Amino acid sequence: MKKILLAAMVSLLALGLSLKGHADEPRLKSSHPDTYTVVKGDTLWDISGRFLENPWMWPEIWQVNTQIANPHLIFPGDRISLIYMDGKPRLTVDRGEAGRTYKAKLGPKVHIVPKEEAINTIPLDRINAFLSRSRVVEVATLDKAPYVLAGGDEHIITGAGDSIFGRGEFEKGVIIYGVYRKGDAYVDPISKEPLGIQAIDIATVKQTALEKDIGTFEVVRTTQEVRLGDRFLKTVQRSIDSTFFPSAPAKKIDAQIIGVEGGVNQVSKLDVVAINRGEREELQVGDVLLIYKKGDTVRDRVTNEVVQLPPVRSGVVMVFSVFEKMSYGIVLEAERALRTGDFLRSP
Repeated sequence: MKKILLAAMVSLLALGLSLKGHADEPRLKSSHPDTYTVVKGDTLWDISGRFLENPWMWPEIWQVNTQIANPHLIFPGDRISLIYMDGKPRLTVDRGEAGRTYKAKLGPKVHIVPKEEAINTIPLDRINAFLSRSRVVEVATLDKAPYVLAGGDEHIITGAGDSIFGRGEFEKGVIIYGVYRKGDAYVDPISKEPLGIQAIDIATVKQTALEKDIGTFEVVRTTQEVRLGDRFLKTVQRSIDSTFFPSAPAKKIDAQIIGVEGGVNQVSKLDVVAINRGEREELQVGDVLLIYKKGDTVRDRVTNEVVQLPPVRSGVVMVFSVFEKMSYGIVLEAERALRTGDFLRSP
């Protein structure tokens, strides 16, 4: 499934189908190469950043090469070349050996991907845990949810293959549950509005029996040991997308970084950060935001006034998971030391 999604992702990215009509124009770097050969470990973001000051504008300069099969996919060994058409920059691809082995089967979304897979847009390994089962819920949702009462054979901590007992109001007919642990609580730094609480994915369990308010469960999968007091939440069909089309938001966004994976304050490149904007502000998966550090406070030696310097652009974050009131993003560029509280703005 990941391979199929990847093929679809790059096709749409190359065709420029998610630009949302923003007015930004591609800006070539003064130090851009004329050609670049893709190597294993590259991402589309890395490659576009070699050519562009604003890498999210990659689809605007991608030129489909109709002379080779499946020009939308990019593989290690492919050569990316910068050309000009009607005075405008365009990037084309010349296939390496990996790309030549690609074959496509006609049919509804069926693709055969070569042994050397096409490259990703961003490093998916840094966000897989958040893409798969991470959730942000209301505090009351966790507090009212059924909880782990006991482990099988009186175990306090249990793992995959064990049995556990839960107590609470289990929904009739629901067999599969996720087990979660309370994580960080997120609050808007300006309005002080509670935005949600992180439900940390611990396990997936299958109900084997239910008597009154006590259920018996088989532990199917774990990321950590299941502990007494962990909460059961019904699995939901939330849209999980590992395909990304980096672009500017459809509307102006002003936001802040309100948390960092691991509960630290310092933010580095490829860190996952929490953002105080979400679906209600029309933020979408793939939206790119620029990171600004608050300007220093200095004393004007001429007037003796204390002056606040303007914010300084310091990095780029891309949203990859959106909830009602907040989102998660991955830091793709960090030009300076970043931290929670730094500002985010539309490009």
